[in-house]
Amino acid sequence: MTLEQLRIFVAVAERQHVTQAAQALNLAQSAASHAIASLEARHDTRLFDRIGRRIELTEAGQALLTEARTILAQVEHAELALSEFGNLERGTLTVQASQTIASYWLPRHLVAFRRTHPRIDIRLAIGNTAQVAEAIETGIAELGFVEGAVKGRQLVSAPIARDQLVLVVGPEHAWAKRLTPPKARDLLEGEWVLREPGSGTRSVFEQALAQIGIEAARLKIAMELPSNEAVRAAVEAGLGATAISASVAAPSIENSLLHHVPFRLPQREFHVLRHSQRYRSRVAEALLTTFGPPTKSQPRLPRRSQRK
Repeated sequence: MTLEQLRIFVAVAERQHVTQAAQALNLAQSAASHAIASLEARHDTRLFDRIGRRIELTEAGQALLTEARTILAQVEHAELALSEFGNLERGTLTVQASQTIASYWLPRHLVAFRRTHPRIDIRLAIGNTAQVAEAIETGIAELGFVEGAVKGRQLVSAPIARDQLVLVVGPEHAWAKRLTPPKARDLLEGEWVLREPGSGTRSVFEQALAQIGIEAARLKIAMELPSNEAVRAAVEAGLGATAISASVAAPSIENSLLHHVPFRLPQREFHVLRHSQRYRSRVAEALLTTFGPPTKSQPRLPRRSQRK
């Protein structure tokens, strides 16, 4: 088994397409197909099921994908460690971030870093908070950015910015016209659209409910969705209420697609995660210095959203 075979395997697995993977790696399709066939033949294990023109990972393929990503990440870390005996002109930094951070806060910082270090490549992956923590623990990513502190024996977590959660509903919702915060009974009787379990947004919201004596398990959850944009769209369409980042909600509130309900939700901290025992690269340190001290990241919301 070679590193080149693993690179090809990961590229094919992520795209579920041999030709597209070969093009991404600047290889002939026959070379990519031969690498996969060699892996399967050497270990007498099928890694992909061929279904018509599609391919899908088998159980063995899923297991190899996890290990292969970890191995390739470690190789990148080793290359980076050696390259840093020179200067910061070259290198690769692997970062993973939760959806809110990756979509609304992190990009401008990555662009600023890229302008001062144009020959350093940054690879960004997106997952929920639990997935980001796992990526740091397994070595797939060197830096992780999540909403809220994450505990783990091998994790170091530090605050890097602040964000505000807001309660929003569609313009036709019963809460859209109220001037006072909904009562506990209202929260329990209303329907909710929430992010999936494991997301930072949902965890912070459930913690806020617990502080006022409401068990999250008693909420009437009409739908769980895997992205902020999907949650926002469902609430805009009239399905219940939700708690999301002010950064996510602001454009829809400005355009009267959502209404900000006067209900106090806590600020939350964005945290950067690192592995406590792995090598700390100069590239990662350089990126972290561009952030400065923790600051508020939420936009100014309108006082009232008016129907147009």
